[in-house]
Amino acid sequence: MTRRKAWIAPALLLVGIGMMIYGAMDGEAEIVLRKAATICLECIGVG
Repeated sequence: MTRRKAWIAPALLLVGIGMMIYGAMDGEAEIVLRKAATICLECIGVG
């Protein structure tokens, strides 16, 4: 049972890294940064 669980964490780590790489290549980082800046500016009353 312990051997089966031992591969789950590394597998999820690899999947997460793969998703981050895919998102960065797809331009999602720019979109997230733009949305975060908009929300931040709305909080202080500028946007």
